Amino acid sequence: MIHIEERLDQPLSLDEVADAFHLSKFYFHRLFSAMTGISLNSYILSRRLNASLPLIREGRTSLTDIASQLGFGTPSSFTRAFQRRYGIAPSSLRAHLPPLLPVPIPPLVRRPIKNINGDVVADFTLTEFAPMRLSGIVFEVDLASDYEATIRSHSNLLLQELDASVQGPCYVVYSNCQPDSTRFNVLCGIPQELRIEKPFYFTVDVPQLFCAKFTYTGDLLEIGDVLKTDYARFLKISRQETDDSHIELIQRFDDVHDLGSSYHIFAPIQKLPLDSEEE
Repeated sequence: MIHIEERLDQPLSLDEVADAFHLSKFYFHRLFSAMTGISLNSYILSRRLNASLPLIREGRTSLTDIASQLGFGTPSSFTRAFQRRYGIAPSSLRAHLPPLLPVPIPPLVRRPIKNINGDVVADFTLTEFAPMRLSGIVFEVDLASDYEATIRSHSNLLLQELDASVQGPCYVVYSNCQPDSTRFNVLCGIPQELRIEKPFYFTVDVPQLFCAKFTYTGDLLEIGDVLKTDYARFLKISRQETDDSHIELIQRFDDVHDLGSSYHIFAPIQKLPLDSEEE
């Protein structure tokens, strides 16, 4: 990504970028798409349009020269791509309406990957999630509202009730997301008995589930799109199917006092006969 950013004014192709890192173009394209969720060509186009913003705003370079400088074949192709991305013509930006700011190089979500017959996918294992009883706080969130703030604030309510003597993992369970609904339930709890006489605190039994297990570093609420892309690729490449469980995802932190650490995602899937034989 840094290699691309430093060469936006030069010809960039799949062959050139792959050769720079001594990879075949086919494998590099699969790898890049899996890691970023976007094709190489789409990524380069996005970064070139981003780089055009300060050049347009400065007003010292013509739109024709900007198009040429950033590798667009013609000024009209630059204008069309700019309008598709930002909804306005580059000439409108030059008129200072509306203000648009360039964005930094997007961060990569840290997670291990694996190669399955030439296809790159987020690393996973098929595993049984053992039944357990979790004690903690249960609440409802709505994707149509500021659900990230809701989840963080309620999770902090649980942490405030735990002292340093409480050790072990913490689980966040996302469940009961109905079709055509933006509402779902969240449980933030630990596999220990808690006696907290306050609203929203419950003890919940999580059933045994057959799951695909993934590992990530970062805030799940900020990498949701990456997780969805990874899960879709996993289902396609592994030929697995989602389970009809009311539980959508289970997030497991190894340390209840460090919810910023790496964590595991358990996604319920159907147990196929082949999976049973492998056990």
